[in-house]
Amino acid sequence: AHVRSDALQLGAARIASLGPSPEIPDTVTAAVRTVVEERGHPLPVRYETLDGSVTDALPAAARGARLLVTGSRGHGGFASLLLGSTSRTLAATAPCPLVVVPHEARTATLGSGAAAGRVLLGLHPEETPDEVVAFAFEAAHHRGVPLAAVTAVRLPPQPGSPVVAPAPALQMPPQLPLADTAERFVREAEREQAERLRPFAARRPEVELVPSVVPADAVGVLVEGSRDAGLLVVGRHHRHRFGSLLLGSVAHAVLHHAHCPVAVVPPASRP
Repeated sequence: AHVRSDALQLGAARIASLGPSPEIPDTVTAAVRTVVEERGHPLPVRYETLDGSVTDALPAAARGARLLVTGSRGHGGFASLLLGSTSRTLAATAPCPLVVVPHEARTATLGSGAAAGRVLLGLHPEETPDEVVAFAFEAAHHRGVPLAAVTAVRLPPQPGSPVVAPAPALQMPPQLPLADTAERFVREAEREQAERLRPFAARRPEVELVPSVVPADAVGVLVEGSRDAGLLVVGRHHRHRFGSLLLGSVAHAVLHHAHCPVAVVPPASRP
């Protein structure tokens, strides 16, 4: 679907007011039709031109849809940082899963290894909604690729790590954890991750599941993992009590920096 801007609507109205005139051609839709026809895609395609604001028209058109796909802007020399306000807004408001395809300047070339083209799921065992996990499993199933579920954990301060305080007088000596604290944190995260994934894996036993727990920053792990992934799946937060939509810091960051398409999956609607 191509959405014509409000400026074009006004221009069309002024032309029409002067008397009968031919319909204004939609060059964007025509160009898309040419690309699709040249590639010979077997699926039936319906082309629509919508009037209005993109951030209003596309969510309205996507009600009841299984997927909404858009691109990142990527103009200029900083393609990794130019998501574009449209994609950013849609990621926070779309009523269905949104896939944002990155600009070609930051799209990685997939290798030929077993992991190439895999689906990568950013999973927080306690916070990631069921809809996000289910979407990742279905995506891996339909693509016939492995599903890598990655959980990043923050470890407690290690012996000798400084404890930052707002003023020197308030600085306290670091607490020295037991030698196996980090290992116990990872093992506990692995247990929680396995429990979270078990029912979904049981429903899709044909999907090769590759779980991992990494003691690192979630954004860095997911962005690096996106280099050999075909799709990165992250979740969107529920509405908070004031009704605004929270995209989440991890989803926001990977949308700007990931090297593969990113699927942002909303939670189920709640009254």
